[in-house]
Amino acid sequence: MVEGIKNTKALLLDLDGTVYVDGELIGDVKKTLSGFRKKDIKIVYLTNNSSRTPNDYVERLSNLGIFESNDIVYSSLDSAVNYLNKFHKGEPIYVMATDKVDAYLKEQGIIYSEKAKIVLLSFDRELTYDKIVKMNELLVGGAKFIITHPDKTCPAKPVFVPDVGSIIKLFECSSGRVPDVVVGKPSPFMAEGIMHRLNLKKEEITMVGDRLSTDIQFGINCGFNTVLVLSGETTKKAYQESGLTVDLVLDDINDLKKYL
Repeated sequence: MVEGIKNTKALLLDLDGTVYVDGELIGDVKKTLSGFRKKDIKIVYLTNNSSRTPNDYVERLSNLGIFESNDIVYSSLDSAVNYLNKFHKGEPIYVMATDKVDAYLKEQGIIYSEKAKIVLLSFDRELTYDKIVKMNELLVGGAKFIITHPDKTCPAKPVFVPDVGSIIKLFECSSGRVPDVVVGKPSPFMAEGIMHRLNLKKEEITMVGDRLSTDIQFGINCGFNTVLVLSGETTKKAYQESGLTVDLVLDDINDLKKYL
């Protein structure tokens, strides 16, 4: 399976737990990524975190010194826009999101309404009880329930913080509803937009991430090479007990340079 990784022309890199933890780069990842670029390997930052806009990520990664002009940022938020424009273009949506993400979605043509028959749950770090009440009302009323991603926690120090998956449990208790659609990892729908931009074969793409249920399952669902790093959520024991099979298990992303 390692042989397949040697054909990599693009790396899909998760961020939280894979490239950095709580904004702190993991080892000498800057040098590692530069080495991949010198070998003409495309760097794609593929994150489920929908609390930031693509421009926010470009700025953040640039400030960390790990973003270059030919790199790509693609998030579950981009996938949500792709999904909504493809299947619900022109239909009103109720979105639970930060103010900045709200503004970004409106710029992409998303129409907001508190009486919508479709709701989108993103990673809202500005969550209020009023937002929860409104979302719950629409869910009980039968609105289509779309989520950007199912991650239960987000890597942070000193402890991981609640993510969308935790909020999903809240709505399951209050409304009896579970999501109808997931647009981020592990849903293969997220690959649609990025595959269009890369124009590569599946076997030429390698997914690198720290979460079994999202990053690794996504790579498997899409037919990509998969690399599990133990720098975030997953332990070696958890991997061994998961029943999943990856191409490589590494301590962190910096070890990947031994294989590419």
